[in-house]
Amino acid sequence: MSPDQAANPIVHLIPPIAIFMIFYFLLIKPQKEQQKKQKELLESVKKNDQVVTAAGIHGTVVNVKDTTLIIRIDDNARMEINKDAVASVTKAA
Repeated sequence: MSPDQAANPIVHLIPPIAIFMIFYFLLIKPQKEQQKKQKELLESVKKNDQVVTAAGIHGTVVNVKDTTLIIRIDDNARMEINKDAVASVTKAA
């Protein structure tokens, strides 16, 4: 190759940059958005909300603490769970 035909070194950086951008927009960004929505959901849980835990337990929130919730499962059955265990809120108060 003559010096006139030498490839620009920046051209060799384009494929890795393109691959990183694809990974970012297809994997990293959607996961961050999902984590943000889950965090907002956990912060918005309040008394009398009906929740479903990650284990599939349905209950009604009786008390909200800093890192835990007390949920009523049945008339005389209550359970204290971590807020992180809440998968979804089925009915808000």
